[in-house]
Amino acid sequence: MESDNDNHTDGRKVLPPAAQRALREAEERRKAAPPVEPAPEIGGRGGADPARFGDWEIKGRAIDF
Repeated sequence: MESDNDNHTDGRKVLPPAAQRALREAEERRKAAPPVEPAPEIGGRGGADPARFGDWEIKGRAIDF
């Protein structure tokens, strides 16, 4: 049975030309932007970011902040 919507066969929606142009412009801005360096942490624990890597302990003790 054939569907009566305008979506692609893989489920993606068909975007109007204005939306496609906006996505291209946003991608160009992202590519042109300089990379952002994270600010240095003062008095931190060192190592990988626990919020990103899920490491919530130091020397076997659970920590929280």
